[in-house]
Amino acid sequence: MTTETYSFSKASTTYYFDATFAQLKKIVDIKSAIIITDENLFKAHPEKFKNWNTIVLRAGEQYKIQATVDTIIEQMLNMEADRKTTLIGIGGGVITDITGYVASIYMRGIPFGFVPTSVLAMVDASIGGKNGIDVGVYKNMVGIIRQPSFILHDLKLLDSLSLPEWQNGFAEIIKHAAIKDAPMFAELEKNTIDDYRKDKKKMASLIHRNALIKIKIVQKDEFEKGDRKLLNYGHTLGHALENQYELSHGQAIAIGMTYAAEISAKLRGFKQTEKIVATLEKYGLPTYAEFNKKKAIEVLKMDKKRVRKEMNYILLDKIGKGVIHTIPLTKLDKIIMAL
Repeated sequence: MTTETYSFSKASTTYYFDATFAQLKKIVDIKSAIIITDENLFKAHPEKFKNWNTIVLRAGEQYKIQATVDTIIEQMLNMEADRKTTLIGIGGGVITDITGYVASIYMRGIPFGFVPTSVLAMVDASIGGKNGIDVGVYKNMVGIIRQPSFILHDLKLLDSLSLPEWQNGFAEIIKHAAIKDAPMFAELEKNTIDDYRKDKKKMASLIHRNALIKIKIVQKDEFEKGDRKLLNYGHTLGHALENQYELSHGQAIAIGMTYAAEISAKLRGFKQTEKIVATLEKYGLPTYAEFNKKKAIEVLKMDKKRVRKEMNYILLDKIGKGVIHTIPLTKLDKIIMAL
């Protein structure tokens, strides 16, 4: 196990990389902790939840809504949770988002931590303090930025993941490489998902490398005034498609990254679109897709990255160098309709 602590504006987060689930009892007092997980994980690992106070949710993005939050709070009140209670989200991005959000609003804020159980959650969703819920087709429209006290990685939890879930996580890994790490992109081009699934050391190294990319970006720009926006590469159009077409997060942003690369070629002379597309497809992710462009534009206009009549769109100058490019909405309409 490697322990690293990183400071943010109002708090610090301790990361337990390559740890084991059993070490959770050394980090928090089991008597003053409540776990939030989903039914799939609870059924898959019943022994891990023994003796812990546990709230079990239905699995799926469709439950990342206010009604679920209300149910959790009612159960916490019944469990007599107070300001010294630590909430622990054990699961993928949906669970970490909801857990952080509930912990931030219950009694105006209680401590919380995460045990991410998917590749996506380990490299992205659990990191950076963004916690929130969806409103209709609008992703993460309601939420807060508040850092967890700790994040514990147990790579053995990835053993039960299906191939689509691995692909889902690699979308975010490819995104990190595209915006910030050309050498990592080259490594991804050489390897396959099977290489990482079979080699625990290689996967642990990749997860650590990706976590550090996001941690360092967030440290410099916790509240998304500048460079943190780069992490939204593929997400602007991706989020507009995700709930609308019931895509996984990875599938949606892979399509978003593909079209962002095409827009980068038009607006910034980006010449490596084929490499982006080939790598996404190598990792089993969709690229070009048919979708209702008018409906996507309607949803996209409510994106949090919109500032009045302009959108801060994340584009690429080259692989490893993402940029924030402001596009007037009228121009963006025409670009998307022409895709």
